[in-house]
Amino acid sequence: MRDSLSVAPGLAAWGLMMGVAMMKSGMSLTESLLMGVMVFAGSSQLAAIPLLMAGAPMWVILATGMCVNLRFVVFSAHMRAYVMHLPLWERLVTGYLTTDLTYVMFTKRFPSHEADDAQRLGHQAYLAGNSIVNWTAWVGCSVLGVVLANFIPTPWGLSFAGILALLGILCSLASSRLRVVSAGVAGAAAVAAFALPFKLNVLVAIAAAVALCLILEESGRVRQEAT
Repeated sequence: MRDSLSVAPGLAAWGLMMGVAMMKSGMSLTESLLMGVMVFAGSSQLAAIPLLMAGAPMWVILATGMCVNLRFVVFSAHMRAYVMHLPLWERLVTGYLTTDLTYVMFTKRFPSHEADDAQRLGHQAYLAGNSIVNWTAWVGCSVLGVVLANFIPTPWGLSFAGILALLGILCSLASSRLRVVSAGVAGAAAVAAFALPFKLNVLVAIAAAVALCLILEESGRVRQEAT
């Protein structure tokens, strides 16, 4: 579970964005809640929502979701050797809960499927623990986004959901102290230079963050050499 906890904030932000996006796309509260709980597939949800807004036929939406999720056929083929000893219902639950992140973490932790009974139990515990953390972060915040969407002004629409998506990416990438500092500096510089024309504040923010990080890295290297 500790492996998934490190990425849970990013997943939670993405889930929150997804809940807001579903409501702003015109789906009803019931439809959004059902999709948020039953469809545990962020990429296919992101692909389906614009199609729903455009009024695309159902077969087009289903075909798009299937194509987006084709990679799970490969994942399933690889995972077969790890889970074929389980009852069918456990394999179905495992398939529902497995995502890109849990698959990558699991195969990195257990590169070989050959194991005795005790090791297989360890495989199941690792996969179940990480999957539960991811599912809780994603689905919980998707439902929260559905509920909070009514408090977001209509003119903000999907633009606000886009901001939440970027926040999710930011949370996922802020994995070290230096990255957190650079994100803070970039944000402060972007706000301070907001009045500049042509959105030059973005360039100012990038330049300020890169310059500060280079200075901090160089000073750290000098201190290490001195010691």
